[in-house]
Amino acid sequence: METKTIEHTFSSTLESVDEAEEIVLKEATELGFEEEDQHKIGISVRECMVNAVVHGNRYNTKKKVHLTVLRSPGTLEIRIGDEGEFFDRSQLPDPLADENLLRHSGRGLLLMQAFMDEFQIRPREPNGTEVKLVKHTAKAG
Repeated sequence: METKTIEHTFSSTLESVDEAEEIVLKEATELGFEEEDQHKIGISVRECMVNAVVHGNRYNTKKKVHLTVLRSPGTLEIRIGDEGEFFDRSQLPDPLADENLLRHSGRGLLLMQAFMDEFQIRPREPNGTEVKLVKHTAKAG
């Protein structure tokens, strides 16, 4: 199997979260990920898309969310980018600190890091933030 690339641009709406998850999970299934890994990938994509729509683009209808899915033997790479301000992760309160344990925000990044094999945040050109999520199939490891 060779590498397959899917690129999709979404509106800054919460409906796009479901659409993006569906696209990614179809690729994850075809690549042979087990159900538990599919679940982890799905949660990671949802969290990342919600961040892009809500925090990145702030529901601005003029701004888009960009999804790229790269599927190669044993590896699924997902890139989700927004067109908002660049997100500096160091400015985020620690979700594990006692005073933040009951807050809902900040958890998504922890989940993505825990569920995926690779997790990177970088500035997106010309503006915004791009998150890269990578998951390897058990066979690849």
